[in-house]
Amino acid sequence: MGHCYHHALSSVRKWGGTPEEYLPLHQWFDESKAITADFRHRALRHHAEGIFMLERFFGPTLTLGTGRVVPVRLIGEQHVVEDLGFVPSFADWVRAIRPEPWMGRAQPIHKLVDPFAAAA
Repeated sequence: MGHCYHHALSSVRKWGGTPEEYLPLHQWFDESKAITADFRHRALRHHAEGIFMLERFFGPTLTLGTGRVVPVRLIGEQHVVEDLGFVPSFADWVRAIRPEPWMGRAQPIHKLVDPFAAAA
């Protein structure tokens, strides 16, 4: 799948309503394209926890103009499955990231900021 509108059309086919009712949810998933405009943007929200985040932001259900109530989690699962073929965990994405030296250069600051830290 590609554009959020096409995901919205797919939602209409599955649950009814109009594309405009689903579009904000599908746009939320793909907002990360503003950071990186290739498939890697999906690492931020296209996973199980991202689907639960969608539900926290938009609520547990979406009530369509027809009165039909659709679980938001199902809409999120639909989006991710259409893009990836399954719903990965965030851990699946992390395992695919090649660690670089700069990623582990955290500096121990506790001795500088904690007046109760033991002096070395």
